[in-house]
This record gives sequence, structure tokens and C-alpha cells, in this order.
Amino acid sequence: MADAHAKPQHDYHLVDPSPWPFLGSVGALVTAIGGVCYMQYLKGGDFPIFGFNIANPWLFFIGLLIVLYTMYAWWSDTIKEAHEGHHTRVVSLHLRYGMIMFIASEVMFFVAWFWAFFDASLFPGEAQQYARAAFTGGVWPPKGLEVLDPFHLPLYNTVILLLSGTTVTWAHHALLHGDRKGLINGLVLTVGLGMLFTMVQAYEYMHAPFGFRDSIYGATFFMATGFHGFHVIIGTIFLLVCLVRAMKGDFTPKHHFGFEAAAWYWHFVDVVWLFLFASIYVWASSGAVIEGH
Repeated sequence: MADAHAKPQHDYHLVDPSPWPFLGSVGALVTAIGGVCYMQYLKGGDFPIFGFNIANPWLFFIGLLIVLYTMYAWWSDTIKEAHEGHHTRVVSLHLRYGMIMFIASEVMFFVAWFWAFFDASLFPGEAQQYARAAFTGGVWPPKGLEVLDPFHLPLYNTVILLLSGTTVTWAHHALLHGDRKGLINGLVLTVGLGMLFTMVQAYEYMHAPFGFRDSIYGATFFMATGFHGFHVIIGTIFLLVCLVRAMKGDFTPKHHFGFEAAAWYWHFVDVVWLFLFASIYVWASSGAVIEGH
């Protein structure tokens, strides 16, 4: 086995024994249990296990720290393996397959929120049969509800994300042509636009004329747009890491999967936002009372 690792006669990479899959699984389990404990703590309930009440917020954050540390350490090992020349053509291809499958799973994640939104909006009379909070008055948006102006801050954020898609493509193009300065400048602009999007959405949330608990409209709106905003934050961090690596000279025109994965993820975030803007902001506000109008 040691000889197979030292002198491989194939294009595959035999990964050294690693603690990260096990530690990541432990962290995910602790985070899941800790999340339940945290919710019980917030509502003043108990979560007894073996005679101990573990309804507190600390277990969740401990699990989260384990997961974050595992992500950092595991990806650091992956970058180290790339520098050592283990990412052959076949390995790089399979890394791309893995990223494609991950994005596909994210697509299905958002399908669930779009499904919930369209189920409630296309059949508003049926939605209110299941919960008092889902009262709609038989119309969508629910009767008496003011909605956000889609051609104000939402349109502004749409322009921001479209611009960020352009700048990350510029960075990718510069990388392929060995233009390190263009790569760094493109990433700086993309990270800045990502942060600007998050700030605008936070401002929009703080001034929204409806709340999460007010109606099924608010619930579906904040779940869909909120999870998208969370993905924007993750994507911004992803690109920020790529910026630091680009400044260190990690990427080359032939070996830059880390940046390519970040760019794919960012374009995915862009496309999801276009669907959100068209359906939840524009279509759903048709005929509704617009805030401030």
C-alpha cells in the first residue's frame, strides 16, 4: 500500500487515511441534536437525555465549530494534495463531477421552497384550510397585505448580482490567459458586489412591511429569499478564499479547480436569484398593494 501511494501506476489518487470524514459526521450529528436542543431552549422546554436536561444553545455551537474546523482542515488537505501533484486529469474530472452533483442537490433544495411558494400562491383558498396563519382571503398575496416594490431594492440587487456574474467571468478569463492582476481585480469586485447584495437585502428585511409569522406569504418569502441570501454569504466567503489564494499565486491556467468551483457556485446563486426575482417579487406582486404606493 505504501509503495502504491509513493509510485502510483495509474491516474487515480489513493487518499491517505484521514480523520475528517468521521469528525465531520460527528460534528453534523452534534449540530443536528444541538439544533433541536436550541429550539427547545428558546421556547422554554426540556430535552432530557439520561436524566440530564440538555436544552441549551451550547451543543449546537459546539457541533457547528466541529463542522467548520473539519471543512477548513479537509479542504486544506485537498489544496496540499493539489500542490503535490495528486490532482491528475482524472482526479480533476471527478472533482468537477462532485461539484456538479453538489449544485444539483442545491437546485433540489430550492425546488422545495419554490414548490411551497407556488402551492400556496396558486391555491390560496386551499392553503388556509390547514392553518390559521395561512389565511389568504382566497387571493394572493393574502388580503390586506402590502408587498415590497419589486422594481426598487429587489431590482437593484438583481443588477448587483448580474454585475457580479460578469466580474467573476472576467476573473476566470484572466486566469485562463495568465493575467494575475485581472484575476485579482475581478475577484475583488465580485466579493465587494456580494457583500453589497447582502447589505441591501438586510436593509430590505429590516424595512419589510410584513413579518415571517404574519402569513404564509411572509413564511414562504423569507424562507426562499433568506436561504438564497445565506448562499450568497457562503459564495462570497468561497470567492474571498479564492482571492487570498490568487494573491498567494496558487492558481495556474491549467490547475484552478478551486476557483472554477467557486465560479460555478456563484453563477448558480445568480440563476436562482433571477427565478426568485421573477416569481416571488414580480409575479407575486401583480395586482397587490405595493408598500408606499
